[in-house]
Amino acid sequence: MSQNSIAKPALLSNKPKPLSQGKEALNVFCRNPSAVLGFILLSSIILISIFGPLIMGVDPFEIIGPPMEPPGSEFALLGTDYLGRDILTGLIYGGRATLLVGIVAAILSVVIGIFIGALAGYYGGTIDEILMRITEFFQVLPSLLFAMVLVTLFSPTIWIISVAIGIVSWTNTARLTRGEFIRLKRLDYVLAERVIGARSSRIIWKVILPNAIAPLIVSATLAIGTAILFEAGLSFLGLGDPNMMSWGLMIGNSRPYILIAWWAVTLPGIAIFLTVLAVSLIGDGLNDAFNPRLRERV
Repeated sequence: MSQNSIAKPALLSNKPKPLSQGKEALNVFCRNPSAVLGFILLSSIILISIFGPLIMGVDPFEIIGPPMEPPGSEFALLGTDYLGRDILTGLIYGGRATLLVGIVAAILSVVIGIFIGALAGYYGGTIDEILMRITEFFQVLPSLLFAMVLVTLFSPTIWIISVAIGIVSWTNTARLTRGEFIRLKRLDYVLAERVIGARSSRIIWKVILPNAIAPLIVSATLAIGTAILFEAGLSFLGLGDPNMMSWGLMIGNSRPYILIAWWAVTLPGIAIFLTVLAVSLIGDGLNDAFNPRLRERV
C-alpha cells in the first residue's frame, strides 16, 4: 500500500460529520424544557401573526369605539387606544411587522458579519487588520443613534428600518466568525483541501463555513431579539413606519397617554417581552445543543 493512500485518510480523520452532529444537537435541544417552551411560544406568536389577520379581516387603523376604553369593555376585549382603535387587532397585525423587522435585520447582520469575519479570519495579515478596524469603527458607534441617523436620512419605512438595524448590528457576528475561521483553518481537513489545490473560495464557503455554522446559528437567533428591541426603540422615538402597524409603533403612539390608558402601552410591551424571551430561550437551547461542553447539563 502506498504512502499517499495511508496519509490521505489520516489528514481527513479530524473532519466532523455535520449530519450526525445535527441529529445529536436536535435531540439535546428537544430535551431542554426551556428551549422547547421558547419554541412553542415563538411558534404560537408566528402562527397568530400570520393567520390572525386572515381570520379577523379588520383594519388595525380602523376606529371601532370611543378612545381609551379599558380592557373588557363592550367595544374591545383588550381596550382601545387614544384614537379608539382596537388593541387586540393591533397586537395581531403588529406581530407581522415586528417579526419581519427582526428576521430581515437579523439576516442582513449575519450575512455582513459572516462575509467580513470569514475574510478576516481566513486571510489574516493586512486584510484582517483593515476589516477589523472597520469592525471596531462600527462597534464603537452608538448603535441606536446610528440607526436613528440612517432612518432619518431616508423615509422611515419598514424596509429602511430593517436595513438600518442590520447595518449597525453585524459586528458581534463578524468577530465570532473570525474567531471560528482562525480556529478551523489550521485543522487537518482544511490543510488537506489546500494540498489538493482547492481554491480559497471553496475552502472558505464550502469547507470551513459549514463547520463553523453552529455558533453562527445561535448568533442569528439572538440577533432577531435584538432587532425587535431596536425597532421598538426607534418607534418609541417616533421613527417607526407610520403606515404599518407594529408593536413598537403602538407603544410609540400611545406613550403620552401611559398614565391614562396604561393598557395601550403595556400590552404591546408584553408582546415584545414574550417574543424576545422566546427567542432568547431558543438561542440558549441552541447554544447548549451545539456546544459539547454544555450538553452534560441538559
